[in-house]
Amino acid sequence: MKRRSVRSLLAPLVAHARELRGVHLRDLFRDDPNRAERFSLEAGDLFLDYSKNLVTPKTMQLLFQLADAVHLRDEIQAMFRGERINRTENRAVLHVALRMPRGSSLVVDGRNVVDDVHAVLDRMSDFAERVRQGQWRGATGRPIRHVINIGIGGSDLGPAMATLALRPYAARHLSVHFVSNIDGTHLAETVRDLDPQETLFIIASKTFTTEETMTNAQSARRWVCGRLGTAPEVVRQHFVAVSTQTERVVAFGIAPENMFPFWDWVGGRYSLCSAIGLPLMIAIGPDRFRDMLAGFHRMDRHFLESPWERNMPVILGLLGVWYNNVLGAQTYAILPYDQYLARLPAYLQQADMESNGKRVDRHGRVVRWQTGPIVWGEPGTNGQHAFYQLIHQGTKLVPCDFIGFCRSHNPIGDHHDRLMAHFFAQTEALAFGKTPEEVIAEGTPPHLVPHRTFPGDRPTNTILADQLTPSVLGQLIALYEHKIFTQGVIWNIYSFDQWGVELGKQLAKRILPELQSEAEPALSHDASTNALIRRYRQRRAPPTKDAAR
Repeated sequence: MKRRSVRSLLAPLVAHARELRGVHLRDLFRDDPNRAERFSLEAGDLFLDYSKNLVTPKTMQLLFQLADAVHLRDEIQAMFRGERINRTENRAVLHVALRMPRGSSLVVDGRNVVDDVHAVLDRMSDFAERVRQGQWRGATGRPIRHVINIGIGGSDLGPAMATLALRPYAARHLSVHFVSNIDGTHLAETVRDLDPQETLFIIASKTFTTEETMTNAQSARRWVCGRLGTAPEVVRQHFVAVSTQTERVVAFGIAPENMFPFWDWVGGRYSLCSAIGLPLMIAIGPDRFRDMLAGFHRMDRHFLESPWERNMPVILGLLGVWYNNVLGAQTYAILPYDQYLARLPAYLQQADMESNGKRVDRHGRVVRWQTGPIVWGEPGTNGQHAFYQLIHQGTKLVPCDFIGFCRSHNPIGDHHDRLMAHFFAQTEALAFGKTPEEVIAEGTPPHLVPHRTFPGDRPTNTILADQLTPSVLGQLIALYEHKIFTQGVIWNIYSFDQWGVELGKQLAKRILPELQSEAEPALSHDASTNALIRRYRQRRAPPTKDAAR
């Protein structure tokens, strides 16, 4: 089905933006007493107030027309049907299948993939319970007390973020760690104070060839075997794998029954609900893991079935397009007011920027419009003492998502009321600011008035839930997954490949032997890279004992 170019589709919104010049959020709230109710909705356990955005009912009408013009409904249904919408890799995109209830059906290539998903979930559940109950023991007979997940990208960010987020539900007799960076410091510091007799490693790599993961895995194996011996049962009892490559897993020394598979229709940054979530399941238990899956599925159904004006992921996606493509915002900030969500901005940074950081459209043509924004953020109130100055009084437009909860898992004194007072105050201050007249009325000396004036008109979304539970976390992540999908459709790009990570990897493989060569290598890079390699070779420290040995 042929569609118009993105630039032509955006033309009515660009014209509308000219009509809104000079209109302030103060004006919009003054002229519409029902604005907060008009621009808010609930989906599952999440409440979204998007009234503090630079939009009018006409803006939203034009944005919904844009969703229709790009055939968004057809695109959503194609994904949920299991069509091969990842066309550069000829794959279906079925992270939604990972959270479908048992007994559901989604047939791909003649096979109901939901049955496969639940078969793996059942194996994960059995293994997780054995570890949690102390029934899975190390080579010396000691129960496991420490679980270390070795992965990178989606095999690290997702489970690491969620394990911290759901810490209130975790088994406290187990510690779960995550190692991702190929920098040896990450592994060395993680294992430094641990006992290998009580440590289990999960090696998470779809191909079992990922350089960072396998380098760390081999060093971890040396650390374990250097203390417990090289008998085959040592590796078998202290290592399991999440992978699709049985032969490579077995060659590493892991028993095939201790390999948990997933599928090529699961992208790394969308894989938390697959076997990649094994460390999370060990931490919080199978029942709560399935509660999280149910939360994901609840948002999936909302996204698939709701009309645009009540569809939370679509609304967030369209608002992002409004700022990115019409009002010229280059970034947006994710600001969770919950310490348990400290890793959420980094997780969503990967989900968004790896998905929609593309410069060619689906036909391979260089785009003439902005695609994915720069995503960043920190938990509140830390960010208030770091970068909020720029958001409030700087020269850049930074739309923000504020995420908060009505109840804390740690109700110490009045901490949570104080936290949420800042949460509500920041969105109010960003929207309405403080006029020069208000500053003068406070008795401020004239020369300080410009410095103490806040222009306001800074857009925010407020996402509020009762408490951070496994189900709510699932709904929240799925909300952003589908927002990202919505924007990829509008920008006419493929959101589910990531070819941009390949070139650097290829060059690194070429450079590594040049760094390690005993003889001076013949370098054929650019002058800068050649000089840097030579300087490194001259000044690097001599090889030292393996820190993880």
